Amino acid sequence: MKMNNDIYHEKQVRELCALHALNNLFQSKDAFTKVELDVICHSLSPDNWINPHKSVLGLGNYDINVIMKALQSRGCDTIWFDKRKDPSCLNFKNICGYILNVPSEYKISFITLPLRRRHWITIRQLNGLFYNLDSKLDVPQVIGREPDLLNYLKEELDCRDKELFLVVTNNIGKDQAWLKNQATYSNNLQEREAEILQLKDITSDEVNVTINPLCNNKTEWS
Repeated sequence: MKMNNDIYHEKQVRELCALHALNNLFQSKDAFTKVELDVICHSLSPDNWINPHKSVLGLGNYDINVIMKALQSRGCDTIWFDKRKDPSCLNFKNICGYILNVPSEYKISFITLPLRRRHWITIRQLNGLFYNLDSKLDVPQVIGREPDLLNYLKEELDCRDKELFLVVTNNIGKDQAWLKNQATYSNNLQEREAEILQLKDITSDEVNVTINPLCNNKTEWS
């Protein structure tokens, strides 16, 4: 749906939060489809009878590998942010968007099932303000400007069960221009106390995830 000065906000259906996060990131219902993400799943594990990158029921629940491959096809890099570092090291002007991975309950009707699930949330700047475009929200949530985003990210990353991925164009990823200072990020920035949640907790144990520049620059961001 379009709302709030033409902000596109796709709402949650089944376990398709990864699809919603991608479409909300690109601000278009036609950016990606479930069929396209399912094709990506098959390409990642063509010989597996049960695909490890999505729900066995075919309802979604796509992992980070699918999101990365989808973004690769649109000329974007996916960068895992080391949350031992302070988000103040980020050059917000060079980052297209942010994808948060958070724990989530799984419900059927009003019954909460004891199943372990993860939820994908997009944050991006629109009309001069940063918005939380979580598909589970009724409407987009205004975060504010850069200082507000910084405080928001710090609060989110204080939780050990949450992870942050940065979405940047290929050139920005290659040059690490999403950082204010590369040397500071690598060596001298004071580490935060939050623990790192191992990436295996948000991907299949059978899949090795490499967070590296992935692709060519094909996408223009407004």
